This record gives sequence, C-alpha cells and structure tokens, in this order.
Amino acid sequence: MFQATDDEFAAIFPGPGQDMELIEDFTERAGEEQALRILSPVWERPILKRDAQGVHGTLYFEYADRRQSLPESKREVDWPDSYVNLAQRKLFASKR
Repeated sequence: MFQATDDEFAAIFPGPGQDMELIEDFTERAGEEQALRILSPVWERPILKRDAQGVHGTLYFEYADRRQSLPESKREVDWPDSYVNLAQRKLFASKR
C-alpha cells in the first residue's frame, strides 16, 4: 500500500466517486512522462496496512485483459449484484 496526496489521487482517479483505475488507462490519459511524475513520489510513500487510515482507491496492474470485470464507472459501489454478497449490496446501495 502507498499514500498519495489529494492532487495525486485526483489525477489517478479523476471520475466522480472513482476508486478503481487500470494503470494502462491512467498512463494513456496522462501520458507516460506525466504518469511517471505523478506515481514516482507515491512509490516513495509506502504504508503498512495496519497503519492505513483507509483505502480510498485501487490501481490495477496487468489487469487490462480483465477490464470487463470492473464496473464501467470504476466505482466499487457499482459492482454487479452477482459479484458481491448481500451485505455488500446493502452497503453499496446506501453509498450510491
């Protein structure tokens, strides 16, 4: 796990409520040089899971061939019902 500043997070996850992104999509959108400028300092800020105050986003690597598995919105709350259990469906419904 790594920490990102608010600006870095907004660059990586630009959509409203977006909390998932593919590295390929981020790199294509930002350009390779800009993506590297944004991510390089993030990689210098690792954090232990036990010290994290929350996980606000997930950047997927080597996931492009499974792109269709992610919600089109790239928001966790938009997983199809068949992908999550009843408790998650209830939680997600309250957060949409």
